[in-house]
Amino acid sequence: MSAASEPGRDCPLCPRLVEFRAAQRADHADWFNAPVPSFGGEEARLLIVGLAPGLRGANRTGRPFTGDFAGQLLYSTLEKFGFARGDYAERADDGLALVSCRITNAVRCVPPENKPEPAEIKACNRFLAAELKRLQHLEAVLALGAIAHQAVLAALGERRSAFRFAHGAMHALADGLLLADSYHCSRYNTNTGKLTPAMFEEVFAELRRRLSGSARA
Repeated sequence: MSAASEPGRDCPLCPRLVEFRAAQRADHADWFNAPVPSFGGEEARLLIVGLAPGLRGANRTGRPFTGDFAGQLLYSTLEKFGFARGDYAERADDGLALVSCRITNAVRCVPPENKPEPAEIKACNRFLAAELKRLQHLEAVLALGAIAHQAVLAALGERRSAFRFAHGAMHALADGLLLADSYHCSRYNTNTGKLTPAMFEEVFAELRRRLSGSARA
């Protein structure tokens, strides 16, 4: 794997995130506190793209969506639809395995208040682009939220105006790649009713149907 395809532990690209990372290392020396790597094998047919690591979730544990509320909903749904096996125990060594699925984030480092700035999203996009290019069996990408949706389009060189974000939308991209949209499975979205477990499961049911009906199934 080339140095350009993944950020190093002390990635210097975003000064604000570097400063925040240093502060977290000083306050929580036992946390991961580094760019969070993707989770899942490179044989994946489905790539799930979130926004950024949560402060007490992935930034603490070192695995995407692990240790916070969003992970509880995501991993239980993945297990229900056959994209994961094992028991999710909110830690990176719980033995949970993904099945033909991989998870990453548009921004690899934790941002203050979970809000990456546009320049930070742009700086990190090179890693998402490299990942998308590297996954030779990829058939579908699920974007969790509008920012992730836009990041995927940027990484693929697609125009935003041609593919508008909408929960439940399924966009046919170049070379047959499918881009699916869902509201992010954050506690805020579920508490406010913007996203319900049923709504989230509907997206995965459609993805499972489409992937199961593909030539590689």
